[in-house]
Amino acid sequence: MTDPLRAPAIVSVTEHVEFLRKLRPGFEVPYVDPMHSAEECRIVSLFSNTGEASPQGFVWAGDDAAATRLLGLQYQLGLRPEWIMPWNTHPWFTPGEANGKLTPDQVQAGLKPLLALLKLLPRASAIVAHGPEANRLAQMLLKTSNPLIWRRGLKVYKARSLHGRAFAGSKERQTEWLIEMGKAYADAMARAGLQLRKA
Repeated sequence: MTDPLRAPAIVSVTEHVEFLRKLRPGFEVPYVDPMHSAEECRIVSLFSNTGEASPQGFVWAGDDAAATRLLGLQYQLGLRPEWIMPWNTHPWFTPGEANGKLTPDQVQAGLKPLLALLKLLPRASAIVAHGPEANRLAQMLLKTSNPLIWRRGLKVYKARSLHGRAFAGSKERQTEWLIEMGKAYADAMARAGLQLRKA
């Protein structure tokens, strides 16, 4: 049986992850779930990965509740999995440990892996940066002189982190935050020519 991580739609990203693992032996780098597609991706969901790596071994929004929130939002918008690519600000984790607040050096270390990822996603034109660390990395990316940034008109959207204390609030506040987040994804979809789900 074929390994889903070697499917044509995701194999380039799988190989990127494996390269990052070799760079730092002993550290864990989560794979990207094969329901995503390098060729079809238009939007990168960039997470401030301050928690632990997902027990499933894939990049996630931080915990089960965060993943559920994001999936619900994507469903409401009609944002299909192949149109987005989840990625972590700092790709590496110490097995079994939470990253905690990322240091400036850890954020900086995520720049080359993010640029390399974008080269594998020829149609990606937006990054939704979830949380302060992700936003710092995305702003750092915009300041690089890499022609890929201006050639695609890459746009960064600042969004709240989906997990932990960042999402600790009343139901009403959480709804407001999700609406704001939805606007960012909807705008990114419109720029990429993707149809929103009809209400």
